[in-house]
Amino acid sequence: MTTDHGYPAVRMYIAGEWCQGGTGRTAPVVNPATEEPIGEVPLATAADLDRALEAAAEGFRVWRATSVARRSAILDRAADLIAERAAEIGRVMTLEQGKTLAESTGEARRTADTLRWHTEDARRAYGRIIPSAPGTVLTVRREPIGPVAAFVPWNFPVGGPNRKISSALSAGCSIVIKASEETPATAAALVACYADAGLPAGVLGLVFGEPAEVSAHLIASPVTRMIAFTGSVPVGKLLAAETGKVMKPTLMELGGHAPVIVCADADPGQAARRAAQAKFFNAGQVCTSPSRFLVHESLVEDFTAEFVKAAESVVVGDGLAQGTTMGPLANERRLRSIERLTADAVHKGAKVLTGGERLDRPGYFFAPTVLTDVPPDADLMSEEPFGPVAPIVPFGDLDDALAVANALPYGLAAYGFTRSAATAEKLSDGFEAGILSINHCGGSVHEAPSGGVKDSGYGREGGPEALDAYLITKRVSHLLTP
Repeated sequence: MTTDHGYPAVRMYIAGEWCQGGTGRTAPVVNPATEEPIGEVPLATAADLDRALEAAAEGFRVWRATSVARRSAILDRAADLIAERAAEIGRVMTLEQGKTLAESTGEARRTADTLRWHTEDARRAYGRIIPSAPGTVLTVRREPIGPVAAFVPWNFPVGGPNRKISSALSAGCSIVIKASEETPATAAALVACYADAGLPAGVLGLVFGEPAEVSAHLIASPVTRMIAFTGSVPVGKLLAAETGKVMKPTLMELGGHAPVIVCADADPGQAARRAAQAKFFNAGQVCTSPSRFLVHESLVEDFTAEFVKAAESVVVGDGLAQGTTMGPLANERRLRSIERLTADAVHKGAKVLTGGERLDRPGYFFAPTVLTDVPPDADLMSEEPFGPVAPIVPFGDLDDALAVANALPYGLAAYGFTRSAATAEKLSDGFEAGILSINHCGGSVHEAPSGGVKDSGYGREGGPEALDAYLITKRVSHLLTP
């Protein structure tokens, strides 16, 4: 069933059934390109959450006892369904999140590949036999940790939930996931692929609700054995503190403020084009988005001119409209935040070379913005912007630039541009970040680990490390008796 806007009716998924929730409470879903409500999202009650937890406990019992071959067959089928439905998933994602249809559809297709990777990697969750005393067999085994509770934001409505779901299910865990109330239909479309692939009831649950209420309930429950979260640093710290009280392991993928260092020997035009493409992807609403541009003083003029050119070539509009290359910000909160950070920088002396303001039309549109002469005390230089604003700052000494890059408590992503192998190694060694790209601003890939250091969190998603948080390591010492 769909609304007049072509938006599907949203339901939660509990114990293998699509449901509205115990009281019928809902919240509106808004199209950020029009600011108009397009649907409703159901909000879970405590009883709904308890039912999801009970189902997850039973689902774990069933799924853990299912052979790896059978689990893989179901998950491979789910990946096929995600790929087959990528166009429709993308359309729904653009309606409720705003990103361009090309970005949305591409995200759905990458999600299928991520699931395939984790499914295959779970076949290699090997243990080992350790040489020991005669008559003793000493082994190390890897086993699923148990039911997982996960919480994800709205910026990657299918990729974000799937990183948690695919890792948990591949490892043999069950999972209850609270997706964003702002992008619920995309998460539901993802879960439907798993359900239609034959996943047993209870192995995967999808709920929505008041974030503080849901997180408190799921974290405190004795059913959940592990907590996974992607989101802001302040919320991540709160959840980690609550989880610590009940001694449960956590995976925290938190925010960043990614520096870009353009060294003296770099090609300024190429660096600007590649950095700008990454900056305006998803309207800058990416935790690894480049957000502080430190450019050698000998290149800053050429770099800035090319960056402004790239910013002014961005076509801002409804993500469903042909030719649009950047959609709106996802919600009014983001718009207000970007307006505040830009105004503060300008008040403190920054110059606006292009953009700098909300577009005069319905929707949460903010122009691609380039600022220079941004002082160190501008809030933009210390707060994650999460929007299409690029501050460009010159530097003279590479060591000084690295010191500025590492001065913040964040440590998620960092980027460097240089044509020197030695300088590239200096950047690789010197950046305090868990994700580093040289001569491009590439994002996360399923075959390699992603995650932060310092306030940007701990644990890794992607690569062989992705399953670590969802598996326990058990040592077994077996003394053989006659």
